[in-house]
Amino acid sequence: MSSSVEVKEAREGVTDPRRGELLPQKVQPGYYPGFSTMAQERFWDAATRLVVRRRVSEKKPIRFFNAEEERTMRAVVERVIPQEDRVPERRIDVLGPLDERLFENRMEGYRYADMPPDQEAYRIAAMAFEEMALEEYGKSFHELATLEQEQLLKSVHDAQPKSARELWGRMNIERFWTMLVADCCGSYYAHPWAWDEIGFGGPAYPRGYMRLEEGEPEPWEVNEQRYEWAAPANTLSDREEAHGRGQEHQTHHGQGGTH
Repeated sequence: MSSSVEVKEAREGVTDPRRGELLPQKVQPGYYPGFSTMAQERFWDAATRLVVRRRVSEKKPIRFFNAEEERTMRAVVERVIPQEDRVPERRIDVLGPLDERLFENRMEGYRYADMPPDQEAYRIAAMAFEEMALEEYGKSFHELATLEQEQLLKSVHDAQPKSARELWGRMNIERFWTMLVADCCGSYYAHPWAWDEIGFGGPAYPRGYMRLEEGEPEPWEVNEQRYEWAAPANTLSDREEAHGRGQEHQTHHGQGGTH
């Protein structure tokens, strides 16, 4: 059995903070049990329905990253957007849409003077994450334990990389971190399963919304039902920090969506 498989099997899920027991993985995490955005697809126009259906049914091929970069960056995005609270078959593909954006060279229409093109920035980052892992732990990034991966990621978040400084010095590391997180969040929250998790009713056109005040759910939505959870013990989760070198403080259990 390879070490990468062993690490994945050893990763812990979220726990019940009162009993300290692992909570079972869910088909649909979040605070809106039974809610399904896709159940509303008959109210969307045909073009919207096709786009959203494809997000569920199609798995995007990896065409920008090479095999080594894919292993590294897949491990990176799995720590930026952890999904251990989901059953494996309902985990959202985060890397695929990011890879597609880079393959098609889609960008925001501007670039900071201290940043290379997005494609080059991600190539540099993939090399840097791998170099950091080898220098600090003697293993490839995807082979590291969860906590080791997160410690390296935290050093990038803090703009104080543990190593690979020559590579990170080729761009503004804080701007790269912002881009990485934005890309990961964009991939995740574009997916209908993430909409189910946060209770988002999906496309408003052409039906629209009618309950615009007091935070009341629409007739097709469900009421929020919170449950308490604590982040895995072998992660740096449950800590919220200001971007860069801000003060850290503990978050409150159960106050987020995913961990």
